[in-house]
Amino acid sequence: MNIANGLLGKSLVSGTVAGIATALAASLAGKRETDSYAAPLNATSHIVWGNENAGRQDRASAKFTLTGFLLNHASSIFWAAIYERLFGGKRNTSSVTPVVGAALVTAGAYVTDYYLVPKRLTPGYELRLSGRSLAVIYGALAVGLVAGHLLSDER
Repeated sequence: MNIANGLLGKSLVSGTVAGIATALAASLAGKRETDSYAAPLNATSHIVWGNENAGRQDRASAKFTLTGFLLNHASSIFWAAIYERLFGGKRNTSSVTPVVGAALVTAGAYVTDYYLVPKRLTPGYELRLSGRSLAVIYGALAVGLVAGHLLSDER
């Protein structure tokens, strides 16, 4: 089996698309709500740097923005692996299955991120963005999972 066609390859593709979609949604929301594209991604780096530092950073930097982007990307690949494992098989013939699957995995991601993990491991977006923006970011995760899955199937 070719790695690109296996679970790892599909997860990397759909996770990368979802990671870029969520980072873009977060950045646009950050610009609208805080006048900073980087602020939400900086806040995500609170996992490494702590709330006091990361949650207050507005300027783009390797320390905060790159760390936040990479954490978001890794998380997106993690959720993509779950999505691809549960809903990404060739056995799914309905076009509805990927969409429903993405909605279920995204709901699971939200519940996990904000109700199950310790505060130190939350995405950090909540430090800078409104609940409405969080909904848009999780919507972008779902759309990214489906788009990445479709891209992966096309290869």
